[in-house]
Amino acid sequence: MDRDLVETVGLRWLRRLVIAAFLVVTVFPFYYMLVLSVRPIERLLLDPGSLVVGFGELTVATYAEVLKATDDGGQGFLTFIRNSGVVAVAATVLTLAVAIPGAYAVARLRFFGRRQVDFLFLAVYLFPSIVIAIPLFVVFSLAELRGSLFGLVLVYVSQTLPVSVYMLRNYFETIPVSLEESAAIDGAGRLGIIRRVSLPLAMPSIMAVALYDFMIAWNEFLFALLFLVDKPDRWTVSLGLSLLADGVEVPKTVLMAGSVVLTLPIVILFFASERLLTEGLTSGAEKG
Repeated sequence: MDRDLVETVGLRWLRRLVIAAFLVVTVFPFYYMLVLSVRPIERLLLDPGSLVVGFGELTVATYAEVLKATDDGGQGFLTFIRNSGVVAVAATVLTLAVAIPGAYAVARLRFFGRRQVDFLFLAVYLFPSIVIAIPLFVVFSLAELRGSLFGLVLVYVSQTLPVSVYMLRNYFETIPVSLEESAAIDGAGRLGIIRRVSLPLAMPSIMAVALYDFMIAWNEFLFALLFLVDKPDRWTVSLGLSLLADGVEVPKTVLMAGSVVLTLPIVILFFASERLLTEGLTSGAEKG
């Protein structure tokens, strides 16, 4: 075997080992959380380090307790999931509805202060969330929006909109202007160009931004606690999970089941959108 073949084979196996190591580090915590959530608490106390669960030990009683309504002795996570879903979807849709035309305008149009827009957008993230939490609490209390899911949606939109515009603006600038000029020569207006040319080509970035916005709204805890703490029927999943974590009488298997319920929608959404992310790379391009 010559040196080139040894290096090629060695690097190939080294790459596989590195990928396998990253997979183990990434997947193992979720796997152990899943194992704990389907084990009876008495079996967990006897053998907490077991990574394999026999079929005779499997139970879904923990998930039944987590999803059952509080009036029936459960933790009421179905209500929390509904609230989180409504807030996350509404915040994502509203953010994209404003960010897409805003990012396109910054990328294509020429106006006074255009160069300063990026700095102003990113300046929002120079301040930690706790700094603006109290002013928002006061303003929303005066506007009678504290305790409402709509008010929480507005908070999330204000948090995700600047970075969404920044990300989409960078992607719109990579789209060749010649494509839009060709559509304009064919008689398309500005809205037609955006809908038929720019949006299909920008779909990978739009899907990435949508996933980012959804994850922020789904997992956020500070503002949800601040605005909804006195409205248990409007709590989100993150608030419900914190309730389980603080409860001494709640078994850790139930806590792990709640953690799986919190994490699973994000995992499913990511794998479901993976195909759209790749298909968007080739949709809307020139033919011939």
